[in-house]
Amino acid sequence: MEAAKDTKGVQGDNLKWLVLLTVIVGTFLGRLDQTIVNLALPKIINDYGITVSAAGWIATAYILANAIFVPIWGKLGDTIGRKKVYVLGFSIFIVGSVLAGLAWNLPSMIVFRVIQAIAGSADYPTAMAILAVTFPSGKERAQALGLWSASFAAAAVFGPLIGGPLIDNFNWRSVFLINLPVGIIGLLMALAFVKESVSEKKTVKFDWWGAITLGISLASLVLVLDKGLDWGWFSANSFAAYGTTLIFGVIFYIIEKNHSEPIIDFKFFKNAIFVNTLINNFIIFMGMMGSIFLIPIFAQTFLGYDATKTGYLFMPMAAAMMFAAPLGGFLTGKVQPRYVIAASTLVAGIGVFLFSYLDPRSGALDIIIPLGVMAFGMGFGMAQRTNIIASVVPANEIGIASSILALARNIAGAFGISVFGTILNNTIENNVLNISQHSVIHSLDPAVIAQGIGLITLKAQISAYANVFYTAAAILLFGAITSLSIKTSKDAASTEVHVE
Repeated sequence: MEAAKDTKGVQGDNLKWLVLLTVIVGTFLGRLDQTIVNLALPKIINDYGITVSAAGWIATAYILANAIFVPIWGKLGDTIGRKKVYVLGFSIFIVGSVLAGLAWNLPSMIVFRVIQAIAGSADYPTAMAILAVTFPSGKERAQALGLWSASFAAAAVFGPLIGGPLIDNFNWRSVFLINLPVGIIGLLMALAFVKESVSEKKTVKFDWWGAITLGISLASLVLVLDKGLDWGWFSANSFAAYGTTLIFGVIFYIIEKNHSEPIIDFKFFKNAIFVNTLINNFIIFMGMMGSIFLIPIFAQTFLGYDATKTGYLFMPMAAAMMFAAPLGGFLTGKVQPRYVIAASTLVAGIGVFLFSYLDPRSGALDIIIPLGVMAFGMGFGMAQRTNIIASVVPANEIGIASSILALARNIAGAFGISVFGTILNNTIENNVLNISQHSVIHSLDPAVIAQGIGLITLKAQISAYANVFYTAAAILLFGAITSLSIKTSKDAASTEVHVE
C-alpha cells in the first residue's frame, strides 16, 4: 500500500518524544475545555439570566459541532498535511477560547463555542496520524498511543481541579481565557517539533456532499442522544431526529459508495480486525462514560460532597490510567492484542461492578477504589485498541481511520449516558411503586409519613443506581468476551498490518 511520507524522514528518538509531548498538550487542553466548562455553567446562568435548559445548549452546540467535523479534519489532514491541519485547528481553538471568554450573551457564547468545537475536532484524527507516522514501529507506536490516550483521562480528572479554583478566585471567563497562554505554548511546540506528513495519494475532488450529509446525520443523532431524555424518546422531536439521521445516513452511504475519494472509506468495514476493534471501543466507552457521569451526581446528591471535593475523588483515576497506559505498550509483541484487550475490558467491568455497592454510608475510598480499578483496566488496553486501528489501514488513510475511531467513541459515550440515564429514571419510578406497595407506615403523623416517603424514595434511588452499574458491568463483560474475536496475525502487534 502507499505509505505516508515524512518530509524530514523519521525523527530521532528525542524529537519523537517531544512530538508525543506536543500532541499530549494539545489533546489535554482540548479535552480539559470540555470538562471545565460544565463547572462554569451555574455562574454563566446567573450572569446571563438564562434558564438551565437554555444553558444546556452551550454544551450541546459544542458536542454537535465536534462530532460533525472530526471526519472532515481527518480527511483534510491526510490530504493537505497533518501538521497544517493540526496547527490551523489549534490556532482557531485559541481564538475561539478568547472569544468565548469575552462572550456577552447566550447567542454569542454558543457561536464561539461552535468555533471552539470545530477547531478542537481537528486534534484527535491529526494527532493520532502524526503519532502513527512519527512512531512507525508497532511497539513504540503502542507505547506512544498509550501515553497519549492517558491524557484523555487526565483532562477529565483535572478539569474540576483546575476549574473550581479558577471560577472561585476569578470568574467563569477565566476557564476560557486560560487557554490563551497554554495554547500558545502548545502551538509553538507544534511549530517547532512536528514535521509535516502527507499522503502520497492526493485528493483531486474533495467530497463536500458527503461531508454535508454526514454532518446532518451526525448532528441529528447526537442531538437526540443529548436531548432525548428531556424530549421523551417517543416524542415528535425525537422521531424527527431519528428520521433525519436515517435519511441523511442513507444518502451519505450512497454518495460515499460512488465517490472516488470518500470522506469515509467503507472498505474499512470489510476488514474484520478493524470492525471488531471498533465494536470493542464502542462497547467499553459506552459502559465507561455511561457509568462515570453518574458518579459525581451520586457523590453530591447522596454523600454531600461539593464540586471540588468530588473532583478530588477522580485524581487516583488519572494516576491509575497513566500508570497502566505504558503497561499496554510494554505488552505489545509479547501477548496477543485480543488477550490484552479482553483482560483490560474485564478489569474495567470489575471496577464498574464495584460501584454497585455504593450507598449513603459510603466513604471516599468506596468511590476511589472502583474508579482506580476501572481506569487501570481502560489504561492498559487503550494502546492496543488504538494501535490496531492504526496498523490495519493504509498509511495514507490513518487520519480517516482515526476519525472513525473518534466518532465511535464519542457516539458511544453519548449513547451510554443517554441509555443509562433513561434506565436510572425508569428504574427509580418502578422501584418507588414496588417498594410503596410492600411498605406500611403505622402512623398518621405527617412528619413520620414524610420521613417514610423519603426513605422509600432513597431506597428506590440507591437500588436504581446499583441496577445501572450491574447493566454497565454486564455490557463490559460482553465486550471482554467479544474482543477475543479480534484475531490479528501473529506479528500484528509489532509490525505494520495493512488492508489491501
